[in-house]
This record gives sequence, C-alpha cells and structure tokens, in this order.
Amino acid sequence: QVWQIPENGLSQPLTEPVVVLEGHSKRVGIVTWHPTARNVLLSAGCDNVVLIWNVGTAEELYRLDGLHPDLIYSVSWSRDGSRFCTACKDKSVRVIDPRRGTVVAEKERAHEGARPMRAIFLADGKIFTTGFSRMSERQLALWDTENLEEPMGLQELDSSNGALLPFYDPDTNVVYVCGKGDSSIRYFEITEEPPYIHFLNTFTSKEPQRGMGWMPKRGLD
Repeated sequence: QVWQIPENGLSQPLTEPVVVLEGHSKRVGIVTWHPTARNVLLSAGCDNVVLIWNVGTAEELYRLDGLHPDLIYSVSWSRDGSRFCTACKDKSVRVIDPRRGTVVAEKERAHEGARPMRAIFLADGKIFTTGFSRMSERQLALWDTENLEEPMGLQELDSSNGALLPFYDPDTNVVYVCGKGDSSIRYFEITEEPPYIHFLNTFTSKEPQRGMGWMPKRGLD
C-alpha cells in the first residue's frame, strides 16, 4: 500500500491508501523509490522476486523472477537509477539491469559467513557491503563493479551477532554503520585513495539500538 502524506502534515489518521500494489506471492520485506524517475517503486519479497511498479497507474513495469535462488536481504539503486544491486542469502552480491532483466555482474561469497549481509551503491558506482567472515566476525568491504574478483578494501570490526546496516550520505561520501543490539554507530569515509575505507568516529549510547531509519535532508531544518 502507498500512502500520501498531506502537504501540511498529518492532522488526522489516514484511512485510505492512494494505491494498492498486488503482485508478490509472499510477504514483502523491501520497498525503495527510484532515485530519478517519478512514481517508480521497487519491491522485493520473500518469494525472491523483484517487482518494479508505476505507482501512478498501479502498473507492474518489470518482474524480475529467477535471478535470486534465496531470500533477498537488501536492494540499492545506483545513483542514476540504471541499475540496482542486491545482497542475497546465497552470499552473492548481484548488479542487475532492470530493463534487460539480467545480472550484469555478480560476486559469489562476497562474505563467507552465514549471517545476513547488506550491499549499497555509492555515488561513484562502487558497492559497499557489510557481512560476516567464516569465523563470524563482522566485516565491511568496498567493491569495484568492473572487477568483483577481490574487494578494493576489506575491514573486520568485531564478533558481535547483529547484522550491520549501512546508511550512505552521497554529499560527504560517509557511510554510517549500525547494528541491531549495538549501542554504537560507526562513521567511515570512502575515498579514492587506499585503503579507501577510513574510520572517522563512533557515536555511543547507553541503550542498544532496536531499529534504524534515515531521514532525507529535505526533512531537516
């Protein structure tokens, strides 16, 4: 369901969605708007299917079935919206062209561990991933989509259990990394020079984090 927030904010509860999109056979866990095209929404469900919608007409534009053999952990659009990358339970990171419906690049076993991983596109087209090593240590990695054989940079953080969730600010090229159950958020700057991933600082609190969200800058004063 897609809801429209009134221009002046909520004054009463919303009861009717603007549109209802039906196409997945199982629960939907991921929704993300296209970065440049109006009214284009991507959804990924527990049926391992990615759908791309025209929200204005409730039309299914693309159905990407058969590209993922297991649960999709994360989806991230490239900055121009021509491609998106996914992290899957089969430990692969895939770069997908939605118009052709094909995988244009793939890295198997991007992180060796069995726990969930995440992948996000950066502004320059590189991919930043979080995951676990074979010894269950939490990792960060940076990948060049032109050559996914080896990561450009790889760092091991600690041996906590919570999956690391990356949030990216393209204006500063800083990635904020946090995890469920953690009481800290780490900041890393991504640069063109080795070692590419530079630790900046850590924010700590007394309470463990239960969930995280990213507010668009237009929502800040």
